[in-house]
Amino acid sequence: MALKRNTNAKRSRKFNLSMKNVRNVIWYPIPLALGIIYISYQRFVKRGDKIETNEVLGYQGSIFTNLEISLIKMLPLRLLSRIWGIINSVYLPLWMREPIIGSYSRLFHCNVQEALVDDLKSYSNLGQFFRRDLKPGLRPIAKGNVVVSPADGTVVHFGRVENELIEQVKGVTYSLPAFLGPQTWKKVDDAESYCQNLFSENQKKTSLFHCVIYLAPGDYHKFHSPCEWRVNFRRHFPGKLLSVRPSFASWFPRLFTINERVAYVGEWMHGFFSLIAVGATNVGSIKVYCDEDLRTNKMFNRRTAFIDRTFTENVALTKGDSFGEFNLGSTIVLVFEAPDNFTFNVKTGDRIKYGQLLSS
Repeated sequence: MALKRNTNAKRSRKFNLSMKNVRNVIWYPIPLALGIIYISYQRFVKRGDKIETNEVLGYQGSIFTNLEISLIKMLPLRLLSRIWGIINSVYLPLWMREPIIGSYSRLFHCNVQEALVDDLKSYSNLGQFFRRDLKPGLRPIAKGNVVVSPADGTVVHFGRVENELIEQVKGVTYSLPAFLGPQTWKKVDDAESYCQNLFSENQKKTSLFHCVIYLAPGDYHKFHSPCEWRVNFRRHFPGKLLSVRPSFASWFPRLFTINERVAYVGEWMHGFFSLIAVGATNVGSIKVYCDEDLRTNKMFNRRTAFIDRTFTENVALTKGDSFGEFNLGSTIVLVFEAPDNFTFNVKTGDRIKYGQLLSS
């Protein structure tokens, strides 16, 4: 009888464990599925979305509600991005390379002829093709003390930073302090505003400017130094991995303060300069060549607000120098100090290549 009771007890424990696993498997995806259904209904069935105005942020447009934002945040996009990264690294037999990589390049309008290696059979996986180099001389770097585009992409927005707000797309803003975090990389005066504390001490009559460049999946995925400057600090925000497509960004306020991003801070000839690489869905990693300690899209980083690194020696970069790479399309944001009469040489929506003038 004792043996029978023990056997029954073991079966009961196994059953309870099994049911617990079933509950975990069943209940976890339910809110995600409901979220997807709800958002799809709101965005694609209810065409008559009303225009909402947010006086605090100062934009007007059709935006996600708080409920929709909460549901979107629940989506397992980090896991999907890791899976996509694994798929990208899968070895492709020689006979599969041209059909698979060729189909991808046609789907996303990749210019294979610009690649240093234009034979698709030479790429053993999709990841190698994403990180392809360009033929020398295809991207001449504009001369002079100017800011050039750090990447191939589309100019989403640019302009002066007003009231500590940056526009991620036309009419949708986010907070600069939330985007860059506390100014621990320098001594600051608490009596001054956040933007004033960014300014260099020896510069006068300067303002903060910004420029947002979106890299589509078909673009060249490496990014370069936009000017001659010195990097002395890095801040990594683990964050989410939501889409950064301009159409999505126009619905999602404060998107760039939520997503995983890596901010590099330093100085150029006019004072403060920063380049921020923003991660996105399916961007499994952001690699920066001067920062071997950087690890993005990692599980153990999720509970950390941000991870800082101060470079013991300034990293000196010349305009056009290789800086880093994405594993898929994403976004680069430049925030920098410049004279009040600084003007941009581009328009919103312009397709731009790295090395091309951003300022006149």
